[in-house]
Amino acid sequence: MTPETTPRSKDEANLLELAGQRLPGGVLGTARQRDELAFVVKRAQGARLWDWSGREYIDYLLGSGPMFLGHGHPAVTRAVTQQLADGTTYFMVNEPAIRLADEICRAVPCAEQVRFTSTGSEATFFALRAARAFRQRDKILKFEGGYHGSHDYALMSQTPKSPKAFPAPMPDSAGIPHVLEGEVLIAPYNDLPTVEALLAVHADSLAAVIVEPFQRVIPPRDGFLEGVRRLTQRYGIPLIFDEVVTGFRFAYGGAQEHYGVTPDLASFGKIVGGGFPLAAVAGRADIMQGFDPRSEGTSAFVSQVGTLNGNPVAAAAGLASLAELRKPGVYDRVRAIGGALMTGLADLVKKLGVTAQVVGHPTVFDVFFTDTPILDYRATLTNDQAKLKRFNEACLRRGVLKGGSKIYVSCAHTEADVEHTLAVFKAALTA
Repeated sequence: MTPETTPRSKDEANLLELAGQRLPGGVLGTARQRDELAFVVKRAQGARLWDWSGREYIDYLLGSGPMFLGHGHPAVTRAVTQQLADGTTYFMVNEPAIRLADEICRAVPCAEQVRFTSTGSEATFFALRAARAFRQRDKILKFEGGYHGSHDYALMSQTPKSPKAFPAPMPDSAGIPHVLEGEVLIAPYNDLPTVEALLAVHADSLAAVIVEPFQRVIPPRDGFLEGVRRLTQRYGIPLIFDEVVTGFRFAYGGAQEHYGVTPDLASFGKIVGGGFPLAAVAGRADIMQGFDPRSEGTSAFVSQVGTLNGNPVAAAAGLASLAELRKPGVYDRVRAIGGALMTGLADLVKKLGVTAQVVGHPTVFDVFFTDTPILDYRATLTNDQAKLKRFNEACLRRGVLKGGSKIYVSCAHTEADVEHTLAVFKAALTA
């Protein structure tokens, strides 16, 4: 049953009405469906979810990415169930958190030590704080269009509608102190000469450079990440990779393994928590030592604490997820499935004569309705957003759920899912 063929139930209508009364906009974040397409999730399993009206969806949203193994994976469920019997949280060092930190350090090239947080936003926020403490500088450089969560530093030129000249930032939200606009420099992604010019002028005032190695769905140009790494090393500036999306998705060691470029610090989330609220900062021991409480009272101490940091249930879910990802052939298979979907969508666009292109990586990508090469954020502004919205809605009506600007592929998706989804994509593009 799909939204196209099945009416909304009375129970779901009542829930949506209650959500509209009690949740701002009736939603949990910023994404909001057209009223007639809105639904309430009841359950999910593997690569599918169902709403309260019994309608079924192939899920390419995947909880915004963390469900890389699919929903309700048996190994994760077993690990969580076992941990629940021993307690849900301690606010103390525990075995699952220790072992997960050790596994992250074994997997990730830059990781010598780990500090847990509960969200990816916190992970990037505290990575920046650690870098500022280490470098004894205040300003940071980030890339236009880069998404690093919802804290004040991250929400600078993330989605500017009328971008300023570089390196001037633009706040993306109300409520951000204006003084922070002087603390964030903005550079264009994939433009190494401009980065080099900015660092030549501002290097001495910078605490860190933070970048999504794969920005949203835009791959780095050949040599771009290597060039940023070389420049930051030249000036002694910590380089932070935001791997909340790419960590354990592009490869077991993340984007830094995939691209062969090692930063000084990295932030992780989504997959590393196995679907539970867990994220982490990982990196060089000399920078991470700022978090050591034995340095409290010194200028090097970085204050960071959270009630659920290193939560044992979330850590157990993360450990079980990573164990599954270490099995032979897992990454080859998910890349093959995602690659078939990505190539199939690109072929449909061409055959149907639609002005569009498919951009990204086999595990996370999307379609852009423009013929402008998508190399940076400003190129994405040429995308026909109205057409993308209609495409997304046409897919949803036919039982395919994707994010507003991303298609996530999981280990649970099958060749049959790809075949069905491509049929839906064809119908949506035609519509």
